[in-house]
Amino acid sequence: MDKQNLKMGFAPVYDENSKILILGSFPSVKSREISFYYGNKQNRFWKTVCACFNVSVPETTVGKIEFLLNRRIALWDIVAKCKVKGSADSSIEVLETADLSMIFDTAKIEKVLLNGGLAYKLFEKAYGEYCLDKGIEYKKLSSTSPANPRFSKEEWEKELNDLR
Repeated sequence: MDKQNLKMGFAPVYDENSKILILGSFPSVKSREISFYYGNKQNRFWKTVCACFNVSVPETTVGKIEFLLNRRIALWDIVAKCKVKGSADSSIEVLETADLSMIFDTAKIEKVLLNGGLAYKLFEKAYGEYCLDKGIEYKKLSSTSPANPRFSKEEWEKELNDLR
């Protein structure tokens, strides 16, 4: 495998109080430009998650981090680094999966929500058995990407309801 020129993902957002871990696949071009998760304003992630708690989307990265931590939500991507063209998951290749042990060892994660099909597929392959052994529920949700016509806000609300 050619591992030269791999793009790096972001550091995880979590603390010891995190109960739900949300995993995407890999940051989009717009997210990489601003160096934080879900930077494309057309992506439904921030609008959806904030609406579940009846709050406005924070304007700053610090505000978004505070929002997540105050609601016991951890956020990361399952792909730590990869070769990627543009933002499409289908263009991701030569990837390295994130080592989630630091989150699982620090926080009492009860549920993992996977933002889309690739995140689910990679997570299940790398951590599915671990979660089953530890009694950690994991679930594939519809991708919040603007390219996904089958997005369901209702399924996100249902899964985040435990934290309200």
